[in-house]
Amino acid sequence: MRAYVEEDKCISCGLCTGICPEVFEFNAAGKAEAVADTTEANAAAVDNAIDSCPVRAIREEE
Repeated sequence: MRAYVEEDKCISCGLCTGICPEVFEFNAAGKAEAVADTTEANAAAVDNAIDSCPVRAIREEE
């Protein structure tokens, strides 16, 4: 699985990057993006980031 951030919805709040910095980072445009796959070790943090996104800009894809 891999998380995906819809850049046009992202408000750059930083919740996802704070919750799971090994997967989420800010890109050059200042929007969050997923830079790594979801693994067994970070799955709970990715789920927490998805649930915490105030604008529901993050989802997981296979």
